Amino acid sequence: MTGLRIIDIHDQADERLVDFRDLSDADRRPDTGRGVVIAEGVPVVERMLASRFRPHAVLGVAARLERLAPALDRLGADAPACYRVTADLMARVVGFHLNRGVLAAARRPPTPDAGELLDGARTVVVLEGVNDHENLGAIFRNAAGLGADAVLFGPRCSDPLYRRAVRVSMGHVLLVPFARLGVDGSGWPVDALDTLRARGFRTVALTPGGDTRLQHAADGERVAFLVGAEGPGLTAKTLDAADARAAIPMARGTDSLNVATAAALALYERARG
Repeated sequence: MTGLRIIDIHDQADERLVDFRDLSDADRRPDTGRGVVIAEGVPVVERMLASRFRPHAVLGVAARLERLAPALDRLGADAPACYRVTADLMARVVGFHLNRGVLAAARRPPTPDAGELLDGARTVVVLEGVNDHENLGAIFRNAAGLGADAVLFGPRCSDPLYRRAVRVSMGHVLLVPFARLGVDGSGWPVDALDTLRARGFRTVALTPGGDTRLQHAADGERVAFLVGAEGPGLTAKTLDAADARAAIPMARGTDSLNVATAAALALYERARG
């Protein structure tokens, strides 16, 4: 790692570690209070290095920094500072023992405009009220693996760049484009879905009460799959505003699937077709 900026740190109070401090403390957590995105673990940090979220600092134990060396070397002069610490010091800085052994911190760039993302997209997932970070992360991982071009947010959704969401997505939230349909929730759902239709998208609401078979709903030049929060699902207004309602057949009396699983099945049908 001779070409990298490796800096050994021995003091947990070192100011250069401010963006990694007390990650378990909800009141002082840097990824929610200071506009910082945290990547955790070698695969996730590698995806951050390949994304528009370019890190300004990496904190890790020696073995993990060694594994990241090839990806860091490719950045040349743009590589972030790498702070090398012991596992014990990292635990004291972060606030818990981190098995993954490495973190990266990046500033949040501006969120892209939804219209710009839609212009070049064929398949998108639209979220309403999805407020569980693990579900958000899983949706982004599924979107990446099954070919969705973007994820769009309606009202009442949680932050996709929260540390747990980034981790569960395996860093794909940093790579799959996302934007918000309406900054403050106004115009939802009618105006937002009209925005999709104006660009040729068929809007398909995933709901247990759907009257369209999923494989048929997934056909078309451009498709937007709408999914709602775990439990309540999509609101009645959104169901009414959608072009079609699609259901996934259930067995053994089960009424529905986890929202990330439902989105994955819809994207699979879309990719298969």
